[in-house]
Amino acid sequence: MQEPATKAGDPELRFGQDGLHRGKSERMAVRAVHKVVRELKNKEIIKEGNPKIVIQNIVASANLHGKIDLETAADIMDNVMYEPEQFPGLIYRMQTPKVVMLLFASGKLVCTGAKHEDMVKEVVGKVHVLLKDY
Repeated sequence: MQEPATKAGDPELRFGQDGLHRGKSERMAVRAVHKVVRELKNKEIIKEGNPKIVIQNIVASANLHGKIDLETAADIMDNVMYEPEQFPGLIYRMQTPKVVMLLFASGKLVCTGAKHEDMVKEVVGKVHVLLKDY
């Protein structure tokens, strides 16, 4: 299994903020919110104030560049749910930092619940280290 791609903007690690903007970074999400607020002010839908922008949930996908044996992963990892008859991926609830990851046999994964990009990079790295020998 190769090292996962972890650069923002790299096609192997994609960032998107739920329900807001399919952006590649936190900065792009903030710019999108400012644009929406500016348009609402121009149309006089809102009259005053500047929003405090807080990213609550980042959803990112990554590719570990190798196959994952989900049965083995379910055996060696804690806080997992794997029911292949119901869903083709393994659901991993990481405790620190508190995120949920969906891992697929193809080596691709989805991370949700991160508060910032560095957290995503950290958890993808942790999963890679955990699974690289399997």
